[in-house]
Amino acid sequence: MPTIHDVARLAGVAPITVSRVINHSGYIRRETRERVETAIAELGYVPNTLARSLRLKRTHTLAIVLTDITNPFFTQVARGVEDVASDAGFTVIYCNTDESEDEEIKYLNVLLQKQVDGILLVPAQSCSKSVGLIQEQGTVVVVIDRRVVNVKADVVRCNSEEGAYQLVRHLIDLGHRRIMVISGPSGVSTAEDRVAGYRRAMAEAGLNTGTQPSELIFRGAFNQESGYKLMQQALATNPPPTALLAANNFIAIGALKALRDANLKVPEDVSLVAFDDLPGMLVEPFLTVAAQPAYEMGRQATELLLKRLDDRIPKEWQEIVLPVEIIQRRSTAAPNLQRSLSL
Repeated sequence: MPTIHDVARLAGVAPITVSRVINHSGYIRRETRERVETAIAELGYVPNTLARSLRLKRTHTLAIVLTDITNPFFTQVARGVEDVASDAGFTVIYCNTDESEDEEIKYLNVLLQKQVDGILLVPAQSCSKSVGLIQEQGTVVVVIDRRVVNVKADVVRCNSEEGAYQLVRHLIDLGHRRIMVISGPSGVSTAEDRVAGYRRAMAEAGLNTGTQPSELIFRGAFNQESGYKLMQQALATNPPPTALLAANNFIAIGALKALRDANLKVPEDVSLVAFDDLPGMLVEPFLTVAAQPAYEMGRQATELLLKRLDDRIPKEWQEIVLPVEIIQRRSTAAPNLQRSLSL
């Protein structure tokens, strides 16, 4: 059976160089890496992963803790994580918390007992409890999608505040003035940031969102059931909205169902914009959205985590903020005064 020394001789490098290529550690020139990989393939060399794990005190497993694995947004995040982890020789454990902090803590305790090498966390709440638990055990953690207050940790997220601002500006530019937002729970950074973007756009346009925010801002959960109920509440206001911002894709799906059940059409009766894109076959009409680069978020978060494992980056915590893309489709139009008054 070929050894690491056989690979080194064939590739014309030192055994430590072969080890670095296998472990994806340290800087290796592309030409050198290709020679080593070719030698590995020619010899059929299989690294002794068990011995390497014991030596490095690693399990070569990562975990990703998601709030809703059924959401296509998080499915794409997970795919980005899986692709990078697999290329680096890591397996990935998936956990779903259903936006429950209790479930999150339960999973984290199990993962830490299993001694996973690193955890990619979408926190159910924007507090430091879970991140602190992970860091106390000396395990590497990267927070995805959401900010965590009063804690030092690496974060990879999108600019939710700016995305919401641009969506509401789009509605205002179309002529809408009675605009409402249906958002996620208080205390979750993505929900708070998207409400903040909504408020900023409305304030710049001179539209009041401060004196009676309950009439314009509705909060619930990031799921379809909540979107349905929140849309019903928004439609019951007097006067009803001519346009709404849904704070994520699942809220938008629930909102669309509530509009259909109320015999209202989008955008003829109500314009609707949302965060996160959805496969076209799931919604009609196609939504105007702030699309987040979900796959890229997962990819960059995993690359950052692996660099932390190998001490290949400065000790200062990093926050990577990715831009969103506003995609205008057929769910928005100028308000129809006659129809809006007859709702």
